Amino acid sequence: MPTPRHHVIIGSGSAGFGAATTLRARDPDCRISLVTLSSLPFYNRYDLPDIFRGRHDWRDLLPIMPAMYDELGITLRRNSRVVDVNGTAQSVEFAHRETLHYDSLLVCAGGRGYLPEILSDYRPLMHNFASFEAAMEVHTALPKGGTVIMLGGDMLGLDLAFTLLDTGYKVALVTTPQTFWPHRVDDQLRGKLVAALEAKGARVHGDSAPVAVEEGLPGAPARRVILQDGTEISGDVVMPFCGLVPAVEFMLSAGVDIERGLLVRPDLRTTGENIWAAGDVCQIWSDSDKEYRFYHGWRNVREMGELAARNMTGSDEEFVAEDDGRIWLDKGSNICSTFWEH
Repeated sequence: MPTPRHHVIIGSGSAGFGAATTLRARDPDCRISLVTLSSLPFYNRYDLPDIFRGRHDWRDLLPIMPAMYDELGITLRRNSRVVDVNGTAQSVEFAHRETLHYDSLLVCAGGRGYLPEILSDYRPLMHNFASFEAAMEVHTALPKGGTVIMLGGDMLGLDLAFTLLDTGYKVALVTTPQTFWPHRVDDQLRGKLVAALEAKGARVHGDSAPVAVEEGLPGAPARRVILQDGTEISGDVVMPFCGLVPAVEFMLSAGVDIERGLLVRPDLRTTGENIWAAGDVCQIWSDSDKEYRFYHGWRNVREMGELAARNMTGSDEEFVAEDDGRIWLDKGSNICSTFWEH
């Protein structure tokens, strides 16, 4: 009797979770190892702003309960940091020195928040929103009716900003070239979008770039952001939202081509043997554009994971983005984006 194939998935977000359940449906006898750095099982990170609407129990964000992983025969390896992938040996090495061998590997590691170099020294004074734990830290640090100073804004940050404004908090937005990432907007549309943000109650600072983050003065809010022109903005929490950097450092010796992300064909296969990639970590070849492109947004990321799993189990499909990455204003001057559509 043939040995069951071992599929290893790095990353348990929308792409990784969708791939794991698809693999189980298509290959009932295979082994599936779902590896995540998180201490929690898969939850939809797009729901994290709901913490400010009272959803404080992480179990409320789960699509399935932890026991279901055992029922589906999916080995969930939490708190596991991958430090190296050996494409020749077909193995994954963890920070705790364990080596895990695979027959096929799917990389869905996503990305981490990009921070401009000039602000990197101030990271300890800022909060991120990349996990449930980080989101709860923001909720704890932010007093009722307090002010979040948001640097950049990108579509993840703006989603949070609208929730904050809707629930009685204040938002001071320092716009940067990454505002409205991953959308590319011309000056005319950008002006209309900024005006829409101001109409919703955001205090927008768009004339000067942030250059420093400092602790607040005695008796003042906890943080200050210094702009290039000397303007100081006071607030309780500083949060950078400047797009994503693909998490690819552990793939440097895997024998795959990397530009900014892992380069994949339209079927999501990398240049490495038995290695696929899906989600924010990969750039997909576009025949129409004659270049490798990132495709972000919940729907695209989920579909990539499921499609990669189908191809890992015998299909030969090509990824087609469900949307063209549009951002627009509706008749009520509300900002709409395909990035937010679930």
